[in-house]
Amino acid sequence: MPLNVLIVGAGVAGPAFAILLQKSDPSYKITVIERSPSLRTAGQQIDLKQQGVEIMQKMGLLETIKSHCVNEAGVEILDSNGKQVATFGINPSGEKRITLTAEYEIMRGDFVKVLYEASLKQHAKLKELGKEGDLTYKFGKSITELTQCDEGVDVTFSDGHKERYDLVVAADGQSSRTRRLAFGQEVSDAAFRSLGVHGAYYSIPRSQGEGELARAYSAPGRKLIMTRSSSPATQVLLFTMGNGDKLRKSYNEPIENQKEAFKETFRGSGWQTDRLLEGLKTCADFYAHEIGQIKMKQWSKGHVVLLGDAGYCPSPFTGMGNTGCLIGAYVLAGELARHGNDVAGALKAYEEIARPPIEEECQNLPIETLGAFYPNSSLGVWLLRKVMWVVSKIEPLTYRPRSGNSKAWKVPEYPELNLGS
Repeated sequence: MPLNVLIVGAGVAGPAFAILLQKSDPSYKITVIERSPSLRTAGQQIDLKQQGVEIMQKMGLLETIKSHCVNEAGVEILDSNGKQVATFGINPSGEKRITLTAEYEIMRGDFVKVLYEASLKQHAKLKELGKEGDLTYKFGKSITELTQCDEGVDVTFSDGHKERYDLVVAADGQSSRTRRLAFGQEVSDAAFRSLGVHGAYYSIPRSQGEGELARAYSAPGRKLIMTRSSSPATQVLLFTMGNGDKLRKSYNEPIENQKEAFKETFRGSGWQTDRLLEGLKTCADFYAHEIGQIKMKQWSKGHVVLLGDAGYCPSPFTGMGNTGCLIGAYVLAGELARHGNDVAGALKAYEEIARPPIEEECQNLPIETLGAFYPNSSLGVWLLRKVMWVVSKIEPLTYRPRSGNSKAWKVPEYPELNLGS
């Protein structure tokens, strides 16, 4: 009997998983809920790397992704006068090089729309062929209660409606409410491993002179300011390892309080920081949080399974968040297709197969050295710039492309997903 599946979250992982489920078995009944009133297309520039590129190719969406990629040529390191200290170019997909810019850079909103529209297009195609399955997106809706039973999960929604599902897929991000409901508040909270860095992201109008290079500026007081101008607007990214208590407290307060906390932290930091902070007055897409990783000891409980950032957020610093989401969606859909109605067996195999690449590649971050990129003193900032200058000169000379015998995780084949059709 076809599975009745609830996917919580219409970001990257949820729609990608929906596409793969439909491909494998058109009779699935799939419901995707999203707490936002409409598809969330806001967000900053994101990467697609390594296995994520291969999976998008298998899904037949890589060319569409390419057509939406932004034109960022690399990153330049600046001093307080705006003088270029060092530059780093584009990192080819699958390579591990010292640079910010990946081969595939795309705005989050464009990536989400590509996946969302592809899932609907796939559903329409199946309907034309007379297939019996279903795919429904419901916006402005969330879960308030989960009750596990032998037959599945009884779900209570924010509108009071109740329904039973064979499988609930939590794809609702780092702060997943579904994870808390399924695993409990204590387990969910313990899964967050802070990196000691706080970040804020927003957009301001692009000014003249801002080219195709991202810009990065370090300031005393453990601060890093970045801009990316490859889209019509300039994206501003503020990172700090200082003033943590005040910033952490502000996250439970109105957005204006959060903006003020970051203004206070970064005001007078040099370069163009004060101009960038002025943009906080009018920006409509401000988002701030404490940066960390999600490390869950198990990814499923009963008939609830974690997917993407909800189960294994790697943090923005790895650039592997989207790749992790796609690995998870691909393997989970593949194992469900392979195991048929044996949901428990599929979830067990999903974790056994996907956990190694997620932990060893996507979440691989030298946390102990992170503080070196956030010097507290002026001398420390000067030394960091000197090191970056040296690295920028040496790295191109020592770089060697990966050989065909790379130790990187190989994407498994799932004929059951019918990706050739």
